Amino acid sequence: MFHVKQPISLDVHAAARAIFGDRYPLAERYAELLASSGVDRGLIGPREGDRLWERHLLNSAVLSELVPQGCRILDVGSGAGLPGIPLALARPDLSIVLLEPMARRVAWLREVVEALGLTVQVHRGRAEDPLVRDELSGNDIVTARAVAPLGRLTSWCLPLVAPGGQLLAVKGASADDEAARDDVAVRAAGGAAVEIVHCGVTIVQPPTTVIVVRRLAQRVPRSAKARRRKDR
Repeated sequence: MFHVKQPISLDVHAAARAIFGDRYPLAERYAELLASSGVDRGLIGPREGDRLWERHLLNSAVLSELVPQGCRILDVGSGAGLPGIPLALARPDLSIVLLEPMARRVAWLREVVEALGLTVQVHRGRAEDPLVRDELSGNDIVTARAVAPLGRLTSWCLPLVAPGGQLLAVKGASADDEAARDDVAVRAAGGAAVEIVHCGVTIVQPPTTVIVVRRLAQRVPRSAKARRRKDR
């Protein structure tokens, strides 16, 4: 095991302080845990140590630009806690649940949440599991970072979003292609037209690319409408 105090450039240092505020020391501690036990236990690659802040912490935390006050958020396929833990550090007003299927990752996440003193919940399971959908549905926002292609992701995640809520899928250079390719699948899953947004334009380079999918309000089936008219 090794412990790394991550060097931060002045610009990134200032950005991190601005985003995390008085919780900046907790963000530093989280970075140390990622670089040490996170690497040792396979949650993050050994080559990620030099770019933890830009590529992971800030890249995740700037997602808060899209999140209204007091939202209930489910972070699907949370892995090393990204973007859920940076969001929790930057925005203590949010209610966040981390959903992760792998037991060793769940164990690490629970250790990190306890070490940082966060009120974040960690749940083991898969988004497509009916039991998970029964227990964890109705979220204002579902987040996912590098989990699955957009079409599959929306089929898993939109049932966990409250009608009118949003899926925020953190993507990279493939965002435009995925949005065009999977438009039909997104609509079939109950989503509106996708929107591609760039967060943290003045903070991280490249900015964080997010595909935003709003869940449409549930519609009453035509047969049910007919029965209602007949009963009147």
